[in-house]
Amino acid sequence: MAATATTEAVASQLKSTLKFIPRRSAARGHADHGWLKSYHTCETLNSVRPGLESSTLICPLLFLALVSFASYQDPAFSQYGPLRVINEDRVDPGEGFGQHSHREFEIWSYIISGELEHRDSLGNLEIMKRGDIQMTSTGTGISHSEYNRNSKTPVHFAQIWGMPHTKGLKPAYYNRHFTDAEKTNVLVRVVAPLGREGVTDSRNAQGPAPIHSGITMHASILEPGQSISYEMAKTTKRAFLHLLMRSGYRKPSVSANDKYDHGGAILKLNEGLVLEEGDASFIEVSKEGDRKLEVKNVADTDGEWLLFEMEE
Repeated sequence: MAATATTEAVASQLKSTLKFIPRRSAARGHADHGWLKSYHTCETLNSVRPGLESSTLICPLLFLALVSFASYQDPAFSQYGPLRVINEDRVDPGEGFGQHSHREFEIWSYIISGELEHRDSLGNLEIMKRGDIQMTSTGTGISHSEYNRNSKTPVHFAQIWGMPHTKGLKPAYYNRHFTDAEKTNVLVRVVAPLGREGVTDSRNAQGPAPIHSGITMHASILEPGQSISYEMAKTTKRAFLHLLMRSGYRKPSVSANDKYDHGGAILKLNEGLVLEEGDASFIEVSKEGDRKLEVKNVADTDGEWLLFEMEE
């Protein structure tokens, strides 16, 4: 069910047991290959989660040029629950990722602008556009390519990787579409575990894209001055909120206010944490107490953001 928006001011201090740890845009891995501009976040929270076993990041190789996140290694940020990778990519017209293989990952793309061609070894060929979500359950193995076939317009998309709860699954492909109207000033489930209410194990269907993992992804477009109040699910152990860099690309050394006259979108979370475009926050969820998340857009432009709830 979608969370409704309100124009009422969000209190800076709420009786909430949620703990926020910011992950600033400039701290993400970054690569500029000319035709590809990519920010990549391979997530964990070893530095602030006592007792969590340290891990060394081994990001899989994408194609031949280490173009996405294979060159980014940060042992402090390699995994967060089953959430493994969040890439925010911009690919120039006529460019893309040649055929390459994956296995034992749930991989999905969220198209922000432009067009992205997906072709895979299952026989799927699709041109994805804004609002589309393409989910690939790689299972025992799949090969695919991703290209921007448009001759004029770059494609901007987020690609997310998650760990499946079961190995050796049969590869599967799913496609879903959510309009801007469906996401404006509400929080909508766009990816959810297979078997949950409203989740259909079908290539094309209504509702969230199915995932073989304990990850639920929500999407929202908040207009200026609007806010959302959302109660985390009782099964949620941790969450991650990411504000997409929708207003345009900027290098890590350039802040939003330096780059744009309007400064891009700015979100304010419980307890006053402020996120600019490209910023994110880990959200630690206590077993007891209030699980309410409050998000307000305090800028003068729309803010598009993703919320990941994780059950492990």
